[in-house]
This record gives sequence, structure tokens and C-alpha cells, in this order.
Amino acid sequence: MGRYLDHLVVERGLAANTVTAYRRDLNRYLGHLTATAPDVRVPRDITSDHVRAFVRVLREGDEGHPALSARSSARVLAAVRGAHAFWATESTVDTDVASRVSPPMPPQRLPKAIGVTEVENLLAAPDPETPAGLRARAFLELLYATGARISEAVALDVDDLAGLHEAELALIRVTGKGNKQRLVPVGSFAVAALERYLVRARPELARHGKGGPAVFLNARGARISRQTAWSMVKEAARTIHQEERITPHTLRHSFATHLLEGGADLRVVQELLGHASLATTQIYTRVSVESLREVYATSHPRAH
Repeated sequence: MGRYLDHLVVERGLAANTVTAYRRDLNRYLGHLTATAPDVRVPRDITSDHVRAFVRVLREGDEGHPALSARSSARVLAAVRGAHAFWATESTVDTDVASRVSPPMPPQRLPKAIGVTEVENLLAAPDPETPAGLRARAFLELLYATGARISEAVALDVDDLAGLHEAELALIRVTGKGNKQRLVPVGSFAVAALERYLVRARPELARHGKGGPAVFLNARGARISRQTAWSMVKEAARTIHQEERITPHTLRHSFATHLLEGGADLRVVQELLGHASLATTQIYTRVSVESLREVYATSHPRAH
């Protein structure tokens, strides 16, 4: 084990705190093997079953060690797998048995959506009489109307709003992950908020800068940062005393959840969100279970 830790310091240049954590995790691993696998005398004797048994102990706890979360267990296993990979590279062992052991998967956290009334309260929170308030209202309306990620809304240029005045349904162009572009409809409330911002606030903000294509500008006339965008969301949440419940991603989650609760097709929601995989979108179907129960209870003739 000493050679591996030296390798982490000399070859990989890891920080002292990281190496200390690795040493602690590996000492626990070797202590576990000593206590539970007397047949293991050298690394070559270790099998993948030994590693799996150690992971089970991490999750369940043992004498002197509380049970670890899936995330913490995965971190310890990373140290163990690193040591085994090093031993295989150094020909200390014939096979990297730890590579066959998958890390524990942390429980999937459901996106947190808020109700329609709460969304409306959040959108109404910014002061409509100031440039900053008009900007915040337009930004929040846009997030909820389109389901755009914070980074996607920040990256919008004025040219991306060319379809804002389409006769039947306004459209904007959003550039997502992998530089993939998609057209997303925008509802009338968001269109009105954007128009108010573009006419009454953006020229005032642009006056302080050198002129640029960004839709949302800061006080210096430059594109707002993601931090500024997050601050706008959190400030609105603070105004309605919901800062603990509402995060920068809440409006995106609420957009998807409310569409599904309204009967939207899952694949349409996938396209609107810019998800490459339908599986990523399907997590929102789990959020709507309570809504489905309510609909069933009030609609099915033999529900009660």
C-alpha cells in the first residue's frame, strides 16, 4: 500500500488531504480483510467477492464504524479500486478484481417542483418599476415558459428572439448541451414580460456597455453571469419567503411537471427540455404520482 500512496503523491500529485483520506480508507479495507478473510495474505489472494463484501460492510456498518451513505461508500471504493488498478499495473496481481465491483448508486433525487400558485407568486415578486426588476421578471417568466436551463437563458442573444412575434405562437431559439439548438414555444405572459424588458429596461442597461448581442444585461451593459441569474431567482424566492424551497432549477422542474400533469406527451416534454435521453425526462413522471392519485380518486367511478 505504501508504494501506491507514494504513487499518488509523486506521479499524480494529489493534495496531502486527499492522500490522507486514501490512506484512511485503505487502512480500513486492509483491516476488514485481516478480520474477515484470514486466507488473504497478499494482494494476489483478494477476489472480487472480498471487495463486494467490504462494500456491503461500508453500507451496513460494523463494530466501530457507522453505516455510510452510497456516496461516501463509493468514495471509499474509489480508493480501493485505485489500489487494485495500481497493483495490476505493477504486476503485483494478475487481474484487477476490484474493477468488476460497481459502486453503490445513491438514491435518485426527485426534482422539486412547486405549485402553479407559488410559481405565479414568484414571477410577480420582482419590482416592475426598475430596470433590474423588469429584467428579473422577464428572466423568471422565460424560465417557466420554456423550461430552459439557467445557463441557456443566460446565453440567449437578441437574434434568438427573432420568432417572438410569430402570429400563432412565439418561438425562441435555445442552445443547449453539446451546442445543440432547439426551438421552444413561449407563452403570452413571458412574451409580454420580455417585451417590457426589451423596450423599457435593456436600452438603459446597454447604455453603460459597449453594445453586445446578449438579451439579459448587467448594470455594466454586459451579459449577466450565471451567478447574477441565480441571485435573481433567490431574491424573488426570498421576497415570497420561499428561499429554502426554491432553487435556480425549480422553474425548469415545475415547467416539466406542470406540462405532464396537464396531459403533455413525455416525448414532447423531452424535446422541450433538450434531454438527449427519454430516461432523463421520465423522472418527472414520478413527481406527478400524487397528482395522478388525486385525478383517479376524483374521476374514476369505482375509486371509492
